[in-house]
Amino acid sequence: MTPFDLRIGQGLDVHAFDDGSTHYVTLAGVQIPHTHGLIAHSDGDVILHALSDALLGALALGDIGQHFPDTDVQFKGADSRVLLRHVYQIIQDRGFSLVNADITVACERPKLAPHNLAMRQNIADDLQVSVDRVSVKATTTEKLGFTGRQEGILAQATILLAKKAT
Repeated sequence: MTPFDLRIGQGLDVHAFDDGSTHYVTLAGVQIPHTHGLIAHSDGDVILHALSDALLGALALGDIGQHFPDTDVQFKGADSRVLLRHVYQIIQDRGFSLVNADITVACERPKLAPHNLAMRQNIADDLQVSVDRVSVKATTTEKLGFTGRQEGILAQATILLAKKAT
Protein backbone atom coordinates (compact mmCIF):
# COMPACT_ATOMS: atom_id res chain seq x y z
CA MET A 1 0.00 0.00 0.00
CA THR A 2 1.29 3.47 -0.89
CA PRO A 3 1.40 5.88 2.07
CA PHE A 4 -0.30 9.23 1.70
CA ASP A 5 0.20 12.66 3.20
CA LEU A 6 -3.30 13.55 4.44
CA ARG A 7 -4.49 16.99 5.51
CA ILE A 8 -7.82 18.02 7.01
CA GLY A 9 -9.16 21.56 6.62
CA GLN A 10 -12.13 23.34 8.14
CA GLY A 11 -13.71 26.62 7.04
CA LEU A 12 -16.57 28.78 8.23
CA ASP A 13 -18.26 31.77 6.62
CA VAL A 14 -21.19 34.00 7.53
CA HIS A 15 -22.96 36.76 5.62
CA ALA A 16 -25.90 38.95 6.61
CA PHE A 17 -28.97 39.38 4.44
CA ASP A 18 -29.40 42.73 2.69
CA ASP A 19 -32.35 45.11 2.83
CA GLY A 20 -34.36 43.07 0.35
CA SER A 21 -33.17 44.89 -2.76
CA THR A 22 -31.72 41.65 -4.16
CA HIS A 23 -34.04 38.70 -4.65
CA TYR A 24 -31.65 35.75 -4.69
CA VAL A 25 -28.70 34.28 -2.84
CA THR A 26 -25.77 32.64 -4.59
CA LEU A 27 -24.75 29.36 -2.96
CA ALA A 28 -22.13 27.09 -4.55
CA GLY A 29 -22.56 29.13 -7.70
CA VAL A 30 -26.33 28.55 -7.90
CA GLN A 31 -28.63 31.59 -7.82
CA ILE A 32 -31.47 30.65 -5.48
CA PRO A 33 -34.59 32.85 -5.38
CA HIS A 34 -35.10 34.50 -2.00
CA THR A 35 -36.58 37.62 -0.48
CA HIS A 36 -33.10 39.00 0.28
CA GLY A 37 -29.57 38.81 -1.07
CA LEU A 38 -26.38 38.69 0.96
CA ILE A 39 -24.21 41.65 1.95
CA ALA A 40 -20.68 41.01 0.72
CA HIS A 41 -17.73 42.48 -1.15
CA SER A 42 -17.85 39.56 -3.61
CA ASP A 43 -20.97 37.55 -4.52
CA GLY A 44 -21.36 36.48 -0.85
CA ASP A 45 -21.29 32.75 -1.60
CA VAL A 46 -20.85 31.45 1.96
CA ILE A 47 -20.49 27.85 0.79
CA LEU A 48 -17.58 28.55 -1.54
CA HIS A 49 -15.96 30.95 0.95
CA ALA A 50 -16.03 28.32 3.70
CA LEU A 51 -14.78 25.70 1.25
CA SER A 52 -11.92 27.93 0.08
CA ASP A 53 -10.91 28.59 3.68
CA ALA A 54 -10.97 24.85 4.42
CA LEU A 55 -8.70 24.13 1.44
CA LEU A 56 -6.25 26.89 2.38
CA GLY A 57 -6.33 25.94 6.05
CA ALA A 58 -5.47 22.31 5.34
CA LEU A 59 -2.08 23.44 4.02
CA ALA A 60 -1.66 26.37 6.46
CA LEU A 61 -1.91 28.89 3.62
CA GLY A 62 -4.01 31.49 5.40
CA ASP A 63 -7.57 32.36 4.45
CA ILE A 64 -9.43 33.83 1.51
CA GLY A 65 -9.29 37.29 3.09
CA GLN A 66 -5.51 37.18 2.75
CA HIS A 67 -5.63 35.93 -0.84
CA PHE A 68 -8.59 38.08 -1.98
CA PRO A 69 -8.85 41.07 0.40
CA ASP A 70 -12.14 42.97 0.52
CA THR A 71 -10.11 46.18 0.38
CA ASP A 72 -9.05 45.33 -3.19
CA VAL A 73 -11.49 46.71 -5.79
CA GLN A 74 -10.64 43.93 -8.25
CA PHE A 75 -12.60 41.51 -6.04
CA LYS A 76 -15.72 43.69 -5.80
CA GLY A 77 -18.61 41.49 -6.95
CA ALA A 78 -16.20 38.62 -7.69
CA ASP A 79 -17.56 35.25 -8.75
CA SER A 80 -16.62 32.91 -5.90
CA ARG A 81 -16.36 29.96 -8.29
CA VAL A 82 -13.44 31.74 -9.98
CA LEU A 83 -11.85 32.34 -6.57
CA LEU A 84 -12.38 28.69 -5.57
CA ARG A 85 -10.74 27.44 -8.77
CA HIS A 86 -7.76 29.73 -8.08
CA VAL A 87 -7.47 28.39 -4.52
CA TYR A 88 -7.66 24.81 -5.77
CA GLN A 89 -4.88 25.48 -8.28
CA ILE A 90 -2.70 26.56 -5.35
CA ILE A 91 -3.54 23.28 -3.62
CA GLN A 92 -2.76 21.24 -6.74
CA ASP A 93 0.51 23.11 -7.28
CA ARG A 94 1.60 21.70 -3.91
CA GLY A 95 0.80 18.17 -5.07
CA PHE A 96 -2.48 17.71 -3.18
CA SER A 97 -5.93 16.77 -4.42
CA LEU A 98 -9.34 16.68 -2.80
CA VAL A 99 -10.49 13.38 -1.31
CA ASN A 100 -13.87 14.72 -0.18
CA ALA A 101 -15.73 17.79 1.05
CA ASP A 102 -18.53 17.90 3.61
CA ILE A 103 -20.43 21.19 3.83
CA THR A 104 -23.26 22.24 6.13
CA VAL A 105 -25.36 25.37 5.61
CA ALA A 106 -27.44 26.84 8.44
CA CYS A 107 -30.44 28.97 7.49
CA GLU A 108 -34.20 29.02 7.96
CA ARG A 109 -34.79 30.20 4.39
CA PRO A 110 -34.31 29.74 1.51
CA LYS A 111 -34.91 26.01 1.35
CA LEU A 112 -31.88 24.41 -0.27
CA ALA A 113 -33.00 20.83 -0.98
CA PRO A 114 -34.27 21.57 -4.52
CA HIS A 115 -30.84 23.02 -5.39
CA ASN A 116 -28.65 20.43 -3.67
CA LEU A 117 -27.50 18.46 -6.70
CA ALA A 118 -26.73 21.60 -8.73
CA MET A 119 -24.64 22.98 -5.84
CA ARG A 120 -22.76 19.71 -5.42
CA GLN A 121 -22.16 19.42 -9.16
CA ASN A 122 -20.72 22.96 -9.38
CA ILE A 123 -18.30 22.22 -6.56
CA ALA A 124 -17.34 18.85 -8.04
CA ASP A 125 -16.72 20.47 -11.42
CA ASP A 126 -14.59 23.26 -9.92
CA LEU A 127 -12.53 20.82 -7.84
CA GLN A 128 -12.26 18.18 -10.58
CA VAL A 129 -13.82 15.35 -8.57
CA SER A 130 -16.92 13.22 -8.94
CA VAL A 131 -20.08 14.55 -7.33
CA ASP A 132 -20.13 11.64 -4.85
CA ARG A 133 -17.10 13.25 -3.15
CA VAL A 134 -19.05 16.43 -2.31
CA SER A 135 -21.73 16.63 0.36
CA VAL A 136 -23.89 19.72 0.89
CA LYS A 137 -26.36 19.55 3.75
CA ALA A 138 -28.76 22.16 5.08
CA THR A 139 -30.11 22.62 8.56
CA THR A 140 -32.06 25.21 10.48
CA THR A 141 -31.17 26.49 13.92
CA GLU A 142 -34.75 26.01 15.16
CA LYS A 143 -35.32 29.78 14.99
CA LEU A 144 -32.40 30.44 17.38
CA GLY A 145 -29.68 33.02 16.83
CA PHE A 146 -29.05 35.22 13.80
CA THR A 147 -29.83 32.42 11.33
CA GLY A 148 -33.04 31.58 13.19
CA ARG A 149 -34.09 35.23 13.04
CA GLN A 150 -33.33 35.11 9.28
CA GLU A 151 -30.70 37.84 9.58
CA GLY A 152 -28.07 35.85 7.70
CA ILE A 153 -26.68 32.53 6.61
CA LEU A 154 -23.75 30.38 7.78
CA ALA A 155 -21.75 27.67 6.04
CA GLN A 156 -19.14 25.29 7.44
CA ALA A 157 -16.89 23.09 5.31
CA THR A 158 -14.61 20.22 6.23
CA ILE A 159 -12.28 18.73 3.62
CA LEU A 160 -9.68 16.02 3.28
CA LEU A 161 -6.71 16.44 0.97
CA ALA A 162 -4.26 13.71 -0.04
CA LYS A 163 -0.81 13.69 -1.59
CA LYS A 164 0.93 10.53 -2.59
CA ALA A 165 4.11 10.18 -0.60
CA THR A 166 7.30 9.98 -2.63
